Amino acid sequence: ELFKKTLPSPSLLQVKVGVKAVRQQALAALRASRGRSDPRMDLVMLALAGRSKNFDKVLKMIDEMVALLGKEQADDDTKKAYCESSIDKAEDEHKVLEQTAADLEAAIADAKEELATLTEEIAALSAGIKALDKS
Repeated sequence: ELFKKTLPSPSLLQVKVGVKAVRQQALAALRASRGRSDPRMDLVMLALAGRSKNFDKVLKMIDEMVALLGKEQADDDTKKAYCESSIDKAEDEHKVLEQTAADLEAAIADAKEELATLTEEIAALSAGIKALDKS
């Protein structure tokens, strides 16, 4: 109802704008915003101002590079996960070895104390045997 009131006749106006006109309008808009430098916009402006028909080869190369970068990123993520697990494993082994070394040092200290005690006992028994031999 509102549409009928807005337009007095039921006919619609159709305007045809060519690709060249749209390209020129886009190029003019980009040139107007030249103060803000953005390399992506420079590339678009170069594409619009260029006389070449299309950028199919460039777009294909960009798509291939994006696919390659995605594959490389997946490989990097896999390698990172492997390295992190290897580091965790090495740290765990290091902790176990440190604990084993500490246990062995304690055992050595105990053995030295026991050896000193046994040496004193042998000396005391030897002295006792010599005392018995003299008597």
